[in-house]
Amino acid sequence: MRYTQKDFKSDQEVRWCPGCGDHSVLASLLKALPEVCEEHGYSKERVVLVSGIGCSSRLPYYVDTYGFHSIHGRAMAIATGIKVANPTLSIWELTGDGDALAIGGNHFIHAIRRNIDINVILFNNQIYGLTKGQYSPTSKLGAITKTSPYGTVEHPFNPGAVVLGARGTFFARGIDTYISLNDEIMVAAAHHDGTSIVEMLVNCVIYNNGAHADIADRAVREDRTIVLRDGEPMIFGKNRDKGLILENEKLKVVKLGENGITEKDLLVHDSHTSSVGVHNMLVDMKYPEYPVALGVIRDVADKTYDDNVRDQLSEVKAKSSIQNMDELLHSGATWEVK
Repeated sequence: MRYTQKDFKSDQEVRWCPGCGDHSVLASLLKALPEVCEEHGYSKERVVLVSGIGCSSRLPYYVDTYGFHSIHGRAMAIATGIKVANPTLSIWELTGDGDALAIGGNHFIHAIRRNIDINVILFNNQIYGLTKGQYSPTSKLGAITKTSPYGTVEHPFNPGAVVLGARGTFFARGIDTYISLNDEIMVAAAHHDGTSIVEMLVNCVIYNNGAHADIADRAVREDRTIVLRDGEPMIFGKNRDKGLILENEKLKVVKLGENGITEKDLLVHDSHTSSVGVHNMLVDMKYPEYPVALGVIRDVADKTYDDNVRDQLSEVKAKSSIQNMDELLHSGATWEVK
């Protein structure tokens, strides 16, 4: 059957603060799920949402699918178990920057290196919102919060760099103000066979208002972000007059028309290349030196953990002389106790 957004919208009241960026991510997911199910031939009963703890982790209540609200930092472990037990399910994990990268950091990197076929949406508001405003692993250096009243002295994680460092096969980035782009990203993540990590830059209006304002505000975002799409030149700007080139093995921002630079001189995005060099540069770009990269940055094919488990079990079964429980119980050395 064909689904609509209404089929995936639950009857629960959405309990996020008015203006919270999480509303935007929920809207994009509700729009993407019907398309994903139709393209893959899934019934909605095959969709499972898994979350940890935090504001973002309330999301499973707002989507009419199977869901599992797990414990702090353990959503990856739960999602891994569900996928390995039933590989036919479409698993979506909802997690925050604190949930995934602090207490859940170990599970995060190991799920990525294993390349388990799950889709992870990482809500990054650079703060612990549900526990009332402590700094998180992605808070900016010097951020003043409840637990860093004089400014945090810690350097933040770059989630994209963490993913690529763990040999991730898919990484994309969106902002809560780019809803149509986020729809595209989620569909692309679902199509990817392996661990797909989608970093969503969202605003916390209560404890970190304006976290991404320098790049997300409507007045400046076209000049301070670049939307990457495969096969298209890396061009950006309100007037589409700026772009990226590679010079001396380093990305450089150029202006079209200056020094004879034309669109043909710009880098063309290729998320499918096995070489991680340019992808690393793209995830590391920061304003004001560079525009912040949005869209699917890396999407490469590799064998998945769940495929490897399936193939190993098939191989062991084919070679084993034990085919049932009775044979197992009577195999090996036995003793008779008198």
